[in-house]
Parts: sequence; structure tokens; C-alpha cells
Amino acid sequence: MTKTVGQTASVGFQIGVRRTLHLTQEQAWEYLISPSGLKLWLGDLETLNLEVGQAYSANDGTSGELRVVKPYEQLRMTWQRKNWPKSSTLQIRLIPGSGNRTTISFHQEKLTDLNAREEMKLRWENVLSHLADYAEQISS
Repeated sequence: MTKTVGQTASVGFQIGVRRTLHLTQEQAWEYLISPSGLKLWLGDLETLNLEVGQAYSANDGTSGELRVVKPYEQLRMTWQRKNWPKSSTLQIRLIPGSGNRTTISFHQEKLTDLNAREEMKLRWENVLSHLADYAEQISS
């Protein structure tokens, strides 16, 4: 039996995208949790209280709860779109590299199907593209 790309035996469908950018871990973190950074990857909400157990809800209906908060390193949360039957798990990692570079990784699991996987793949690739633009702006 062949498995579909991105499908796991235990956590449904998953997607992972990452990109190394010319940002320090601190610069990447500060931007991701800023109002414009939050709007980019999480949606339209004013602030995100960075505490484990904190619920969030964006204006587009995306909601969830923070599960792990390690400043400058990792966020892990449940992530549910308004029209999804159940939540997924989203993890964002900031991995330090050499020369003031940081790899920003988005990994999402427990996606219900291939369509949700493709939707989120495009979303995270788009977010990383915008983050690359931001990195270029502040380094020039």
C-alpha cells in the first residue's frame, strides 16, 4: 500500500517548510511576535499573550491555544481554521546559524487531508517569502 506524500500513520497529514534568513534569532522572534509579524503568520489579532494555555482567536476565525513558549526558540500551539472539523498542531522553531542567520521552521501536523496540507504549505511558504523580504529590508 502506498502512502500519500505528507501522510503519517499516527498524526494524519503534516507539512514542514523552512528557510534560512539573514536575521538573528532575536530579530526573527521580535518580528514574529510584533503586531505586523502576528498578522503575517497568525492572522488579524492585536496581540498574543505568550503564555502556555493562552487561547487566541483571529478575525478570520482561526483559533487555538499556546502549548509551548520558549522565547527566541519555539512556539507550539493548536491551530484550527473556522471550517476545519478539528485542530491541528503548529510548531514554529527558530534555529540559530552562523553569520547572524536563523532558520525559521513551520511544522504542522494533524491536518485532516491532502487539501488542508496543500493549503497550509502555500500559507507557510508565503509567510517565509514575506519574512525573507523583511530580512532584506532590515539588512540593507
